[in-house]
Amino acid sequence: MPNEMDADKYENGPQRPELDPLDRRTELVNGVRAALMALPGEFEFEHPVSGVAATDLFSLNTFLGAGIELEVVRTLNALRPIWDPESKWASYRFERSGQAFPDVRLVDQVANSKMPIALGIELKGWWMLSKEGVPSLRYVVSPDACAPHDLVCVVPWYLNSAVSGRPQVAEPWVESAKFAAKWRDYWWSDVRQAKTDASLSHPANAHPYPSKADAVSVHPASDSGSNFGRLPRSRPLMDAFIDQTMSVQILGISTQAWVDFLSLHKEGVASDEAVIRELQKRLIKRDKNIAPEVAEEILQRLDELQNLLP
Repeated sequence: MPNEMDADKYENGPQRPELDPLDRRTELVNGVRAALMALPGEFEFEHPVSGVAATDLFSLNTFLGAGIELEVVRTLNALRPIWDPESKWASYRFERSGQAFPDVRLVDQVANSKMPIALGIELKGWWMLSKEGVPSLRYVVSPDACAPHDLVCVVPWYLNSAVSGRPQVAEPWVESAKFAAKWRDYWWSDVRQAKTDASLSHPANAHPYPSKADAVSVHPASDSGSNFGRLPRSRPLMDAFIDQTMSVQILGISTQAWVDFLSLHKEGVASDEAVIRELQKRLIKRDKNIAPEVAEEILQRLDELQNLLP
């Protein structure tokens, strides 16, 4: 979180767009937000995951991410009673196109519609046990390419048996797409203490719902670490959401503890005893009140799960 010296920068930053209460899309986007927050209780994924080595789990988001996002879109359409309780948008349906921005759009199925796209959602799945411990979302679109009612959404997911089972989702992060893009630019240019050129180059003539061929990406003058657009770094935009997600319990153990445990194996800490010692050291460093038995419990849980895998 920002220190006192930086507080004024955060307070004077971009503000979320004010939505016209007379615009019928304002009521719609509020309903869509509610539907997204209802995902954890409604999400279903048919295909269980098994037989994946613990050290290979970090790659799950790569080969399951698209399927998770497609299921989120299907669930959103099934949750129409939440976002369209009076059937004012009966001819509209959420559709996903991975190559477009935003990659999920509420599209009118009627030809020659006066409003072919009602709103869009830039959607990203987040495998909660990924080694980074934060979403890998890269968000580089220009604020001018975001309509006022568009959203950006990160849906965290995990396997119900931690290293195997069916994917489940946790409470998502939902934000104004335009505000997120403006805050990212503001953080990059005005908040962080850059030692290099912090200027940004915005595309000319960017507009909402661009085609695949349209240039809509913002480019930093200097970015040797390829960090521009990583929203978790644009603090405190996602801080509370990340903290909340990492505290989600999986088999009675916090997500953060699972990530710590799996990262130790990835780093080549071989024996169980060495893993326990290193994990306890990390946990105590993060929270001095944590019980030392947590590391041993994780090992026990993982041993139990390993016996279930083929």
